[in-house]
Amino acid sequence: MTLPTDFQFNQANLQDYVDCRRRFQLRYLLQIAWPAIGVEPALEHERLLRLGAELHRMIQQHTLGVSEERLNRVVQDDDLNRWWQNYLQFLPANLPQERHPETLLSAPIAGHRLVAKLDLLAINPGERVVIVDWKTSLRRPSKRWLVERLQTRVYRYMIVRAGSYLNRSEPIHPEQVEMIYWFANYPGRPERLDYDDVQYKADDVFLNCLVAEIEGLDEGEFDLTDQNERCRYCYYRSLCLRGVKAGEIDGFWEEIRSSNNHDADLEFDQIAESEY
Repeated sequence: MTLPTDFQFNQANLQDYVDCRRRFQLRYLLQIAWPAIGVEPALEHERLLRLGAELHRMIQQHTLGVSEERLNRVVQDDDLNRWWQNYLQFLPANLPQERHPETLLSAPIAGHRLVAKLDLLAINPGERVVIVDWKTSLRRPSKRWLVERLQTRVYRYMIVRAGSYLNRSEPIHPEQVEMIYWFANYPGRPERLDYDDVQYKADDVFLNCLVAEIEGLDEGEFDLTDQNERCRYCYYRSLCLRGVKAGEIDGFWEEIRSSNNHDADLEFDQIAESEY
């Protein structure tokens, strides 16, 4: 098939494709808005997503120079206040002082564009680059699960591929890159992931092949996943005749945490990608 000429790939839609081709087609190509609940109880899940987005905004403003005291005055929720205080007390150590919040990167890939929006980029030009991603998940995922996420692969790849404008126009080498996942509910246990040239080259091949594969599919080749358990937290499960009732929120985050289970991942990156 031919994708729309203005179609942009990002970590969220690529993750959807890897998880379920049919979900990718319904969500991004056909743009079907299916009136289903992803996780129960819906109101609590929506509240947590809203608070997560608010924490992102507060951290962005703080990085840009808005005072801690001024931001303290806007916090009205106990969970948000706890996350905010955790951020103030447990900001990852040894971050470079030059910091760029909400950094957008873009690069061509297999005839299309690949874009990434980084929560925070901390850089010591010519020496060290740190990508920080703020997470408000109720459970802390395993390192193995995070390493395999498209978010990890895309973000580290893109800072090498398209980040030189932040490095005084000098190339960024993979060995200079580190990615940190910081968890608001586990503030003293960030996950730090290094990078190297071997992984960068592997990511380059993988991502280009993945986009070319999507471009090469016919309309009828966007198959449903054969892992039916993934459908429990998918909005399209009833459309695809894979069930009606949404999965429970506790089970959703327990599966996120599991090192061997990749099923409950539909919403994990939603906040980071919500502005695309």
